[in-house]
Amino acid sequence: METVVLVPSLGRPATDFDALCHSLQEEGFRTVALEPRETFPGKPTLHDLAADSISQLDALGVEKFHIIGHAFGNRLSRCITADFNDRILSLTLLAAGGLVEPEEHIWAALSACYDESISDEEHMKNVKMCFFATDNDPTPWRGGWFPEVMKYQRAAVLRTPREDWWGASVERVLVVQALQDAVAPVENGRRYVAESAPHARLVEIDGSSHAMLPEQPVAIATAVIDFLKG
Repeated sequence: METVVLVPSLGRPATDFDALCHSLQEEGFRTVALEPRETFPGKPTLHDLAADSISQLDALGVEKFHIIGHAFGNRLSRCITADFNDRILSLTLLAAGGLVEPEEHIWAALSACYDESISDEEHMKNVKMCFFATDNDPTPWRGGWFPEVMKYQRAAVLRTPREDWWGASVERVLVVQALQDAVAPVENGRRYVAESAPHARLVEIDGSSHAMLPEQPVAIATAVIDFLKG
């Protein structure tokens, strides 16, 4: 049984992958959704988070694996792929960002998603703006925001040169990008494929923004399973 490792979004829990894990398990895959640590000692880089992820997989007896990274998780997944390339069976990036920046007001709204001092109404307004396409309901992501996790993860990204992880690739790569992604504009996926992984399969999904998983669960599961079983 092949193992699929899933790496969640910035300051978000592994449970974001519950529906996708269920779909993968029904197709015969073992799934390991990595829960981020509540805190991380020192001043970690993405390389430190990658090594820690591998230590968790070692403890579970996982040697080779498919890896799926969502949003921030795509950066960590690419760093894992760069640092432990011989263990990666395939790389899947959901909502891949890190090169083409969002509009300036999105950064402030993104930070507000982790601000526990604001009202629920204001919080959900920012979640909607950053993570959900116009016609999609943001309430599935009312909870699940961990500011302390976000802080060390964001700092790790800033401490790590982009060239250390951006171009990481393996023989089999899938990129799933949302056409309405406010945080990781669709051009990120196109640039990564064109410049670093011309052999990759690029799937662009309409009617979705940065959250993706609760917005278009069937489309994402179909794209991922077709790729993994192809």
